[in-house]
Amino acid sequence: MVILATIALIAAGIYSIFHIRLNAIPNLGDVQVIVFTEYPGQSPQVVEDQVTYPLTTTMLSVPKASEVRGSSFFGRSFVTINFEDGTDLYWARSRVLEYLNFAADQIPPGLSPRLGPDATGNGWVYEYVVTSGYYCEDHPRGMYHDPKGDKWYALPNEAPVDARSRLELVKIFDEPGASPLTGKPLVAPKTDLGMLRTVQDWYLRYPLSATPGVSQVASLGGYVKEYQVEIDPDRLLAFDLSLRKVRTAIEESNLDEGGSVVEFSESQYFVVGRGYLGGGRSTPGTSQQVLADLGAIAIGTQQDGSPIFLRDIARIQIGPALRRGIAEWNGKGQVVAAVVLMRYQENAYAVIQSVKEKLDQLRVGLPPGVDVKTSYDRSALIERAVATLQRKLIEEVTVVAIIIMIFLLHFRSSVVAIFVLPMGVLGSLLIMQIIGVDANIMSLGGLALAIGVMVDSAIVMIENSHKRLEEDTGRLSHDESIALAAKEVGPQIFFSLLVIAVAFLPIFFLPGESGKLFRPLAYTKTFAMASAAILSITIVPILMVYLVRGRIPKEETNPINRFLIRVYEPVFWFCMRWRWLTVALALLMVASIVYPYRKLGSEFMPPLNEGTLLYMPTTDPSISIDKLREYLQQTDKLFAQFPEIAWVFGKGGRFDTATDNAPISMIGTTLELEVDESKWRKRYIDRWFSGLPDVLKTPLAYFWPEERPITVKELIYGWEDLSGARIQGLNDVANLPGLSNAWTMPIKARVEMLATGIKTPVGIKVLGSDLRVIGDVAEKIASQLRTLPEVKSVYAEKTQGGYFLDFLIDREAAARYGLTIQEIQEIIQVAMGGLPITTTVEGLERYPVNLRYPRELRDNMPALKASLVTLPSGAQIPIEELAEIRYTTGPPVVRSEQSEPTAWIYVDMTSSDMGGFVAKAKALVQRNVIDQPDFPAGYRLIWTGEYKNLEEANQRMVTIIPVTLLIIFMLLYISNGSIFRTVTVLAAIPFSLVGAFWLLYFLEFQMSVAVWVGMIALAGLDAETGSLMLLYLDRSFDTYRERGMFKSLKDLERCIHEGAVRRIRPETMTVVAAFIGLMPLMYGTEVGSEAMKRLAAPMVGGLVTSFLMELMVYPVIFFLYKSFEVRRIIRKQREAEEA
Repeated sequence: MVILATIALIAAGIYSIFHIRLNAIPNLGDVQVIVFTEYPGQSPQVVEDQVTYPLTTTMLSVPKASEVRGSSFFGRSFVTINFEDGTDLYWARSRVLEYLNFAADQIPPGLSPRLGPDATGNGWVYEYVVTSGYYCEDHPRGMYHDPKGDKWYALPNEAPVDARSRLELVKIFDEPGASPLTGKPLVAPKTDLGMLRTVQDWYLRYPLSATPGVSQVASLGGYVKEYQVEIDPDRLLAFDLSLRKVRTAIEESNLDEGGSVVEFSESQYFVVGRGYLGGGRSTPGTSQQVLADLGAIAIGTQQDGSPIFLRDIARIQIGPALRRGIAEWNGKGQVVAAVVLMRYQENAYAVIQSVKEKLDQLRVGLPPGVDVKTSYDRSALIERAVATLQRKLIEEVTVVAIIIMIFLLHFRSSVVAIFVLPMGVLGSLLIMQIIGVDANIMSLGGLALAIGVMVDSAIVMIENSHKRLEEDTGRLSHDESIALAAKEVGPQIFFSLLVIAVAFLPIFFLPGESGKLFRPLAYTKTFAMASAAILSITIVPILMVYLVRGRIPKEETNPINRFLIRVYEPVFWFCMRWRWLTVALALLMVASIVYPYRKLGSEFMPPLNEGTLLYMPTTDPSISIDKLREYLQQTDKLFAQFPEIAWVFGKGGRFDTATDNAPISMIGTTLELEVDESKWRKRYIDRWFSGLPDVLKTPLAYFWPEERPITVKELIYGWEDLSGARIQGLNDVANLPGLSNAWTMPIKARVEMLATGIKTPVGIKVLGSDLRVIGDVAEKIASQLRTLPEVKSVYAEKTQGGYFLDFLIDREAAARYGLTIQEIQEIIQVAMGGLPITTTVEGLERYPVNLRYPRELRDNMPALKASLVTLPSGAQIPIEELAEIRYTTGPPVVRSEQSEPTAWIYVDMTSSDMGGFVAKAKALVQRNVIDQPDFPAGYRLIWTGEYKNLEEANQRMVTIIPVTLLIIFMLLYISNGSIFRTVTVLAAIPFSLVGAFWLLYFLEFQMSVAVWVGMIALAGLDAETGSLMLLYLDRSFDTYRERGMFKSLKDLERCIHEGAVRRIRPETMTVVAAFIGLMPLMYGTEVGSEAMKRLAAPMVGGLVTSFLMELMVYPVIFFLYKSFEVRRIIRKQREAEEA
């Protein structure tokens, strides 16, 4: 049965490998619901007062809502509701929908708040651009290129069979030239940004939205086609028409209506009145037909009875709708872009592959000269991340297997221990598949941390069986010896594995983002240990019975064991001779922890190299769309010149999705980094051995190269070469007037911005009641922070930086002319700003019809003041007689936290010690801003951003770690039944901290959550190695006592020598297997390597010092404690002899 169960586990584990969800990192986003409301043409303050504030106050009462944030922009409202961890997303969405009903009567009629897509900040998995270029007129659908042979084909079936899998469809070329297939000149595209946007919105968007796992496809950039009706107010006056009448006529002239059915000649006919502009969906006409139909709308009649058409009083044309975002590609000009949002808890890798397959199908049908190019692809990161961890796992399994073979020198016994490794991994993957844990950097990292420890149970059991078979020769049968060996170490193995599992309890209780990041690691490490434990008591004993046979080398003849004894024995006798000196030196070593600990800074998490950079500068909130385009094209062109950059995609403003609430002033430029390391520039390092002769320098340079590719940080911020010359980085070339730079990575930025709204590592939120006062306080804080040398950039959002044209309506004048405020507002809204009043139906396409005054009447103050308003009597007067028109400033965006107004300060820093920097910054702000007498009452600060996660994690660690140590203490006490044994085992923890902290110090790592997780894992290993050492000492002591071999304290020394020196092999095997298993995680620069290094470094350093100090100090402590018992035994023996 056990063998059959093992075979079933292998089959199920292999199945899970091919079906487990793949992602780059765990889903770090909060359970979040976004309510999005469009309020066209309204200023941020109006949107805040009439929409956002009523919604946020209502959402505060939603069950399990932990935070409610509001953002009011021009014409748009975003309300973000974050929920407690563990809340089901779809339950949360249903609760928000329920509370939206309560708020319906508090917002203006006609508005329809709607929920954002069921996606998270991790859901932006794929982005592409729709662009145009030169094409071959003979092959408008594209040609196929074989990059290996540099050959071109018109169709895939024209290529050799072995080349078809690598063919690439090429539809457009960036530069003019000749077709590589026909030699004819390439043709310039007959496209514009309006056409590209039409292709995206009506040809690509909906088929991609139907792809399984896709929540939404959102567009950006280009020009949305719009039918513009520009009313001539003079003609309105001449024909005695009002603006409201024109609006009503257009609205009532664009609809199809059904007239039930009629029967003719035994057939049923559906009656339809065709009234759509342009003919509608059943008989769609051209855009010119729509223009003609608009012009033919009758507005009224003249005195002679002839009709007044819309074309008589207005200029009707096609133009671009108001834009709130643009896209740019490689510094070469504007394009249209789109982002694919993955549905919550879907398989990111599978969704992306499906989207790319669908895009490949759609590309063939694109118009000539139009193509789609990838601007961001998460699957590349997933592939690199998974490949990195797969390689690390294979390396770890290999080196651990070699170590086992070297130590045991018995192939079949080694197979038993090695068998646990792949089986443990398969078991973990199966459990991950069942409970829905993604395979990502952190979950696979948990397996990597467990590799060296998974085999410990099998190693100890097999090694003990070797010892038993050696000692029980001729006394017990083979099977009985193996069973006895398993019983001897089984309980201790069980409790050791239990302690390792319990040591990870703090990780399961980590809050917020840190918990979401590290819980998958804790799960998989626990799964691996559980799998190993189950295997060690099921299949391992069976395999031992069959495989641990034949000639087994004796422990004394094993060359590895002899070498270890030869090295350890003199050290052992020295420590036993100078016992108190050994204890004092051990305490001194533990005390040395203080120095590196105080030198280490703190950070939340090391940067995860996503392989993609995100440039997010802040600009003036009142920036125009043309100036934004200029910034984008200028910076993108500069970035594209760097050899390390594969492509640049510039984004200004927002995608048409509720998950993107970026204002028009926010730039988000994606820079894809080259995967080929040979394309990265090299940096020469002056090593300490650089001046040595080549004979000495060459071997040292192998481990510490004098030349290496530049790092991502150096690419961004530049560096100095050996001559002291400054090499500019990306940040230097983008240091343009009006830009406040900030650099991050896409996943990290989107998760942080949706969680806290802050795009920099440190942010400050100023809260109060008056936006002007909030803005003043924020600017004071920013000016103080700029004095800190660690500050790279700081930017305080302007609460009054927007430019407004205010119409101050004179109520008495309106009353005299018989007008209501609403009627005047309607004129301002429609005529001045323009308002979409209906939508055309053109086949599958839909376009707005916008009614407004001509631009020449709206772009200067005299013309605005002279704009005519129709009175109820039919007369018309200038609007300046009804309202005072003036320029003012106001909030470009209104933000709120828990319905309380707020302004944000973005702080980017050069220091990697986030905790130290924030402590220094807090003290500065407290002293120079908050404690000053002019600081307004009722206003407060919240420090947030990545720092918030660090602070929350540290606070939780302070509480959970002592509780966990107490639980470990109790488990060890239950296992050992002795306070002395328990305390002795736990003494390994401070011993290990010596190596952990000093290695962190030499590697220049900061204290982070990843480091603390490594420390927690180290505590479990310490308990295991300490328990094993004590087990062999106790067994040796029990043997001596049972045989009456204690005659003096010298016998106690020999007893300890037997348990420590003679049993050095199993102790060393377990530690070396764990140590060597961790070493592959300590090198490399691949995706996820920085996090893995921080996890492994404390364990690597701690294992070394813990093991060495256990070998030297444990025997001394054991002697000092047991000497009292031995004296009693000797005294009783003498009394018995005398009697």
